[in-house]
Amino acid sequence: MALLESISIPLGTKMPAFLLKDPDGKEHDSNQLYGEKGLLIIFTCNHCPYAQAVWPRVVKIANKAKSLGINAVAINANIHPDYPEDSPEKMKEEIKELNINFPYLVDETQEIAKAFKAQCTPDIYLFNKNYELVYHGRIDDNWKDETKVTNHELLAAINALANGLPISQEQHPSIGCSIKWRDNSV
Repeated sequence: MALLESISIPLGTKMPAFLLKDPDGKEHDSNQLYGEKGLLIIFTCNHCPYAQAVWPRVVKIANKAKSLGINAVAINANIHPDYPEDSPEKMKEEIKELNINFPYLVDETQEIAKAFKAQCTPDIYLFNKNYELVYHGRIDDNWKDETKVTNHELLAAINALANGLPISQEQHPSIGCSIKWRDNSV
């Protein structure tokens, strides 16, 4: 397990469009996933301990975001033969077990993760209604233990976006396992 940080991406960067399938084969167009005020995108997977630790928080935050007009989508780019626990079949189990009520999509070719410059699981992006990146950072200041969180950075960014307030420019990178690239050209 290689620990990585998300890389710095300039705020205001336009969101790459995508068309991905969920584990049942239903296609989802990024333009149709948008909420009235924006879209939260989380590159994640099933097996990474960092992703596992924050999945329950991701589900809660996504529910809160939806109530504020910001939809959420999770994307799994770890579709790799060496990681069967990240397969679409296992994703179906994760959706049921965690009660994920937003799209959890399969990036079979890993091209979408590359277009976003995603590095780790989780790697988190928040886009405004103009498809501009307004937040790219960690969920909060304690990935290991939710009870010890003192700074809910992603939730603060979501609340600010939903209420038309400035979002802090101080954004700390997310950390997690490296995306398991099929080729080593990334």
